[in-house]
Amino acid sequence: MYFINLHTHSFSNDASVLEVVNQYPWEFNKHIPQYSIGIHPWYIDENRVASDLACIEEKLASENCIALGECGLDKRIEIPMEIQLQVFKAQLALVQKTNKPVILHCVAAYQEVIEVKKEMNIQNPMIIHGFSKNDQVAQSLLDNGFYLSFGKYLLRNPELENVFMNVPIDRFFLETDTIEESIEQVYKKASEIRNIAIHELKEIVSNNFRIIFNKQH
Repeated sequence: MYFINLHTHSFSNDASVLEVVNQYPWEFNKHIPQYSIGIHPWYIDENRVASDLACIEEKLASENCIALGECGLDKRIEIPMEIQLQVFKAQLALVQKTNKPVILHCVAAYQEVIEVKKEMNIQNPMIIHGFSKNDQVAQSLLDNGFYLSFGKYLLRNPELENVFMNVPIDRFFLETDTIEESIEQVYKKASEIRNIAIHELKEIVSNNFRIIFNKQH
């Protein structure tokens, strides 16, 4: 059974790992077997949004593209929230034509993301990647149907361990994002926190992946 890496920016080509590699429309690599594609709020370029969206729409029709993302909202950057919301909603409108999940970047804008999900009646599974907040934020997201993916902060922040413990087993994923540590190290930490064997953890995450991504692994 694979180690499933829900979100990474580098393709390792490791046979023991199934990884969802983050791609951007403006630097697309056709050799990556399974990927997500989206416009990250940090990299919104208004001169390029139309062509980026066209690329995303085209790739979402491909079997190799298994999710939209990462996309989302970030209150700690200079790009106005109004523009971020426009670009975010335009991407969500494209993924709504499919049943593919959405991998979300969200910084200090959880309420806004919840509101967009409700306003657009998004039925696609939505996964907050790199979750690092407290129980209250986690519960609010879970109550609104989101999934949570853990990685860097699980390794770096002991306070997150309790939050991770409380997430139902059918609502979480594990990832590396941009860290140097391997997905195996993330699984090892997660298995220690939840006091379960790594093979059980792999089974849990694989089952979540199969349900959310409609994929047998």
